[in-house]
Amino acid sequence: MSTRFRVNFNALILLVVLQGAAVVLFCNWYAQPSSCESEPSQRRVHVLLVSSWRSGSSFLGQVFSQHPSVFYLMEPAWHVWTKVQKPGAKLLRMAVRDLLRSVFQCDFSVMDSYLPENHRASSLFMWTESRALCSPPACSITARNETQCLQKCDVKGLLKVEKACRTYSHVVLKEVRFFELKSLYPLLQDPNLDLRIVHLVRDPRGVFRSREESAKSFILDNTIVLEKRNIPAAEVQYQVLQEICRSHVRISETAIVKPPPFLEGRYKMVRYEDVARNPLKEVSDIYQFVGLEMTKQMEEWIYKKTHGKGKGTVAQAFQVIPRNATQVSEAWRTMLPHSKVKRVQEVCGEAMELLGYRSVHSEEEQKAFNTDLLLPREL
Repeated sequence: MSTRFRVNFNALILLVVLQGAAVVLFCNWYAQPSSCESEPSQRRVHVLLVSSWRSGSSFLGQVFSQHPSVFYLMEPAWHVWTKVQKPGAKLLRMAVRDLLRSVFQCDFSVMDSYLPENHRASSLFMWTESRALCSPPACSITARNETQCLQKCDVKGLLKVEKACRTYSHVVLKEVRFFELKSLYPLLQDPNLDLRIVHLVRDPRGVFRSREESAKSFILDNTIVLEKRNIPAAEVQYQVLQEICRSHVRISETAIVKPPPFLEGRYKMVRYEDVARNPLKEVSDIYQFVGLEMTKQMEEWIYKKTHGKGKGTVAQAFQVIPRNATQVSEAWRTMLPHSKVKRVQEVCGEAMELLGYRSVHSEEEQKAFNTDLLLPREL
């Protein structure tokens, strides 16, 4: 009797081990780890898309948002900048960092300080840009468009938002309000976060042209970027762009020249123009960096959005519509007076050299499209 019991007991142990192995394999095969672990945040990948205004970040944000494994949120730092009355970006960066830490961990209680008392999903900045917030479990239906999302998915409170966040393998936040990386070091060293940083840059001349078209949208942000300094109106755009360019240099040097050990392998720079010229390759590389797989649906979506006939209007400045991406990326060459191009090159010369953007020295050279102004990147 005792021998038979010992045999059955050993068989039971073997069965338990095999069952555990099967669960591990199941969790590794599927992109939604939350159903397989008691603390899914330990497996979740966190991605911070760092960029600046009018640099193609809305499009790249949607490259993440449309992916079925991603919970995406657009610019949560907007709530800090518009709610907290501080003199400038430097004093706000710690509050922004703490906000990001909580949201990365799907804890939205931190938003209580920045939202109206009886807040809803629609209280979140640009919430309909998140596919995850317009589909289950955040919403009772999978909304086909923004109008349907507004009508059917604007639930009270943020409990369903938190629940949705925990069901995805990747949490991606897009931000245009970070001007350095050092304030993010605590997040990079946090054992509860697996943080990857995607740094999107764009030719400053293209940024300047696009910002000019939507100048009224940036009045508050400009004031914060310039630390509320009293600057002549004609100089504001150039001074803001100079701060943006300095931030790109600062971030690049921190991450590439002498990165701290905890940052190595967790930073990737992306140029908007490279994405415009070869979107599928560049997006595939970004997905590989953050641990996402390219799907057939995403390939079709990316091709459609980058090979359209639209060139973008002022009214469409913040919309991701089908456009000819290459034409859009070089529109500044015909639409921006050479005098302004020359001034931009003066305030952003260091950044342009570092990022691989060739300067032009005459109007003829500026409009000569047979001259490639995008230099190969030195890795």
